[in-house]
Amino acid sequence: MHNNHQQTPPASAYNSNAAATTTASKDNSKATVCIILATSFFSFLFIIALPSTSPIRPLTIIRPDPALFPNRPISLTEIPSAPTPPSIAYFISGSAGDSARILRVLLASYHPRNHYLLHLDLSASQTERDRLAITIQAIPIFKAAQNVDVVGKSDYAYPRGPSAISSTLHGASILLRLASDWNWFISLNAGDYPLATQDDILHILSYLPKDLNFVNHTNYIGWKESKKLKPIIVDTGLYLLEKEEIFYATQKRELPTAFKLFSGSSFTMLTRSFVEFCILGTDNLPRTLLMYFTNTPYSYSNYFPTVLCNSDQYKKTVINHNLQHVAFNKTFSTKPLSLKPEEFDAMIQSGAAFATHFQFDSPVLDRIDQEILKRSPGKVVPGGWCLGDPANDTCSVWGDASILRPGPGAKRLKKRIVDLLADDKYRSMQCRYE
Repeated sequence: MHNNHQQTPPASAYNSNAAATTTASKDNSKATVCIILATSFFSFLFIIALPSTSPIRPLTIIRPDPALFPNRPISLTEIPSAPTPPSIAYFISGSAGDSARILRVLLASYHPRNHYLLHLDLSASQTERDRLAITIQAIPIFKAAQNVDVVGKSDYAYPRGPSAISSTLHGASILLRLASDWNWFISLNAGDYPLATQDDILHILSYLPKDLNFVNHTNYIGWKESKKLKPIIVDTGLYLLEKEEIFYATQKRELPTAFKLFSGSSFTMLTRSFVEFCILGTDNLPRTLLMYFTNTPYSYSNYFPTVLCNSDQYKKTVINHNLQHVAFNKTFSTKPLSLKPEEFDAMIQSGAAFATHFQFDSPVLDRIDQEILKRSPGKVVPGGWCLGDPANDTCSVWGDASILRPGPGAKRLKKRIVDLLADDKYRSMQCRYE
């Protein structure tokens, strides 16, 4: 009815309409951001919930070689000379062109007691993924132990976005279904490499409580507040098949008050119990933090420390060191450097179990193979389970995988862990607020 009048409306009407338009614009903008956030989060949950049929594995079930895992009669009187070695679940991931690097990391960190899941993200072709699976199935010890799988249904994992969390949790959930006997979970990428043999690592871990989580963490936020915590992003790796860039929303959000934020590094060593807590647990904390970090840049290095330190059940299990060596330059830059040959001695003497940021075919890797791991090209690292002729391939004949032969690397790792746990000083470093 008012539209039939030709009178000029008063100025107050213009102001009212302008205000309404501005409010509607803000509401629409907020609604758009909410829709994007919701889409990203539910994509996140869908990827994590993908079934355990993802690994490429033969249709026929082949049991592990009994020579590796002999049945021992249980004695009620005999006192064991050493604790039973633990088992580690490794999730080794890479991108297009990384299959050779992934295979090298696998060979350098292999042990029949462990479990391995290899992941080439969607930027790699299916041909490369299938070729990696065929290579794995052709290696005799892998077939005998039945402990190496390749993810057949891959996803993107952007280091700057939450899709890295999604990919890791997806891999961990598959490993939970594939094997029931592992104790710790470690996620490696193509640029990582071990600094000790698996016999060294398993030997030292066999004397530790199985509830310790090795995670670098700090509550100090500082410059990260404006650069990494307040911005809102959309990680297209969660819902697109094509590789696209992460994009930022114009809005920023305030820091949460319902929980404390912790930051750390992308490398962690997590217990099976904590992994189950994040994926299968009835506590809502891991899912609440997933919702928060789904649209946070660089969230992978923040997610696990934040879950651990906000959980009453797990915050007392954290050791503020991840047993990984990382080289940084002496400026204020926080970006890790590629490891160089002149840093070899310092790296080994650090007592770390792993190091990161190796370039492809770095000469440092060859030196680690020769001097530390005693590994020949294309072969696994010799261990106590290898019974073959040392003049040829000592691991072409195998025996009991529970027999370990620790070397100098075990002494270095022991010293590092003893320093961390000495005088209970690690408790003062657990999840403390700056």
